[in-house]
Amino acid sequence: MDWREGALSVSLKIDRDASRFKEIVRGRIRSNLRKYVTHGEMIGRKGKDLVSIPVPQLDTPHFRYGKNEGGVGQGEGKVGDPVGRGSEGDGTGEAGSEPGRHMLEVEVSLDELAAMLGDELELPKIQPKGDANIQQEKHRYDSISNNGPESLRHFRRTFVKALRRQIASGGYSPEDPIIIPIREDTRYRSSSVIQQPEANAAIIYMMDVSGSMTDEQKQIVRTEAFWIDTWLKSQYNGVERRYVIHDAAAKEVDENTFYHTRESGGTRISTAYKTATEIIDRDFPSSQWNIYCFQFSDGDNWGEDNQRCMRMLEEKFLPICNLFCYGQVESPYGSGEYIRSLAGHFGRGHENLILSEIEDRAAIYDSIKSFLGKGK
Repeated sequence: MDWREGALSVSLKIDRDASRFKEIVRGRIRSNLRKYVTHGEMIGRKGKDLVSIPVPQLDTPHFRYGKNEGGVGQGEGKVGDPVGRGSEGDGTGEAGSEPGRHMLEVEVSLDELAAMLGDELELPKIQPKGDANIQQEKHRYDSISNNGPESLRHFRRTFVKALRRQIASGGYSPEDPIIIPIREDTRYRSSSVIQQPEANAAIIYMMDVSGSMTDEQKQIVRTEAFWIDTWLKSQYNGVERRYVIHDAAAKEVDENTFYHTRESGGTRISTAYKTATEIIDRDFPSSQWNIYCFQFSDGDNWGEDNQRCMRMLEEKFLPICNLFCYGQVESPYGSGEYIRSLAGHFGRGHENLILSEIEDRAAIYDSIKSFLGKGK
């Protein structure tokens, strides 16, 4: 085997090793998904389409030194001992030369995360309503062609093809590594036409921000909402979100305000329902949109307001919503009465009304499965 065949063999081996390493990383993420769901490591590293995830306990490659016959590298130790190995630590104390615990940042697409979540929680695919039966054409760049416009030239594929041609023909020199593509080397991105159902979803989040909802309870809500978003976005072409906060009065806010506002005073849940109804009537006609409502509270509500809420749920929400999910986040200050009122009033008569008690972060995983496990 000459040097050209050797270079190609090394290149293919590197590609195989890189692919295998990616599979190992994905496997580690899947095996620790419950931990990520519970503690929300991903939310602060979220980009437009990718999430950066810290994956611990992956040993990075290092050299092992064999027998030396003099010169540098001499000293105490046995053959095969790794160099510089010391005790693990968190980086506190004086500076030193020994490694701490390995923490590798890997990027995973939101689509991959959604697939992992669906597999782990055994979530069924959602069957959209509305215009889901209307097909629209969509072009997806999923293949490579020998012909195409220059704007779609695939540089890496073209470069690799030229490199292989020059290696095979003996025209490549390691001493003068110049790669010159010719017309036959050029590769282009190519699209195929797929038919997709045209279906959209609207998510409306409602949260009690009265004094009894602590920052910890709101972080639990934020973590759960991230995973709800991730799953629903994988099921629909378009997802719109709206946010409503309330104490004794309600208002529509942006996402940042939703998670960082804390008020004092009483609680009237019906004001949130009224504001959510106005949003649906204004922006999301139920004949065209798949509507999901997620309400979070610690269970406190003004006593006489409960009946008004039950009536609004029966008349305004349950007839049009794919799901109406109520998550009661346990608080040291809340009474927890509201979820019992809902269960007593509706019983098991409405499949699109889902109730979940979220005691702490560890309960987020099962709460998501309760909310999304029916495939509505």
